[in-house]
Amino acid sequence: MTTHEPHPRRRFAGLASPVAALVALAMVATACGTDETDEATPDGAGQNTVTTVREDPINATLNASGATFPKAFYDMAIDAYRRVQPGVTVNYAGGGSGQGRNQLRDGVVDFAGSDGIVREEDKASYRGGEFLYVPTVAAPITISYNLPDVRDLQLDADTIARIFQRQITKWDHPTITALNAGVRLPSSDITVAHRSDGSGTTEQFTRYLDAAAPGVWTLRFGSTVEWPSGTQAGNGNQGVAQIVRSTAGAVGYVDLSDALAVGLQVARVKNKAGRLVGPTLEAASAALAGARVNADLTYNPLNADGADAYPITAPTWILVYKNQTDRNKALAVKSFLRFVLTTGQTLARDVDYAALAPSLQERALAQVESIVVPGA
Repeated sequence: MTTHEPHPRRRFAGLASPVAALVALAMVATACGTDETDEATPDGAGQNTVTTVREDPINATLNASGATFPKAFYDMAIDAYRRVQPGVTVNYAGGGSGQGRNQLRDGVVDFAGSDGIVREEDKASYRGGEFLYVPTVAAPITISYNLPDVRDLQLDADTIARIFQRQITKWDHPTITALNAGVRLPSSDITVAHRSDGSGTTEQFTRYLDAAAPGVWTLRFGSTVEWPSGTQAGNGNQGVAQIVRSTAGAVGYVDLSDALAVGLQVARVKNKAGRLVGPTLEAASAALAGARVNADLTYNPLNADGADAYPITAPTWILVYKNQTDRNKALAVKSFLRFVLTTGQTLARDVDYAALAPSLQERALAQVESIVVPGA
């Protein structure tokens, strides 16, 4: 793939006119108490049903933290939601999936963003009791690199595994050149960049390598792994993106939105069907189409079947306690999540995320309605 210019969508000062129009329609519907349905068609996901329900004004402040992978989408959704419910303030601090899960467990935040799931043995430590997974969007995790003269890098899972384990340390290694016939690769060193924080992006990336490069990938998977010496660590997806951008010969795993935001080069990756596929929203939607969704709405689109599927497509969720203790916050949480799953889905493409498939969107909305509001 070619080098991308820095992405303007990540630096909006306000809502662009199409987004403002959608939010205005939502405000009118809310004010009038209509139950009308709008239709929107995200790339490759079919038609998403967007239902606006009447809500009374709410006054509350919600504090959240967690995954940086979906932060650009949440930032845009929060900005748009403020126009629908101006009495609700939503603060999303990022910090990584591990931080978000820990802060939800300890009662520090009202909800958490996470690209990974909670281990079964850890669920009992969550002070608020049962929590729900609310899927929001999905997106490719790119293999971003900094080789100005190499405009179409091609990789497979085994090669990616060996690069990130520091078993391949030069760009002109025979394994890489064999995948890139006719491309003049430099003899320079490879600098590996990875996350320093507990990260759902790391978990999804390493889960992919564990599944797609069995016997080659030996670092296991998780929100943190023991990276080899000689690698560089960045905080959040943006931190990894900046290392890649500023370091000639660097390579790192970065969500699509952050990669596009700073104009990184991104590789095509060989998928399960043997095809080289770039990290596009269409390819992410193709991966989602074949994923089996569990009863709790967790699912795994990594290394998916399908000729058009991008193999490192990651899901993300908002984790929230089912039994709320503060009435106004409970009303605000449900209202915000409804917005993310309806109007928010029509905004996802603007910041390079794939919307949920209609069936998963409907199940997620039902999950939100199961949240218990005190005194209701």
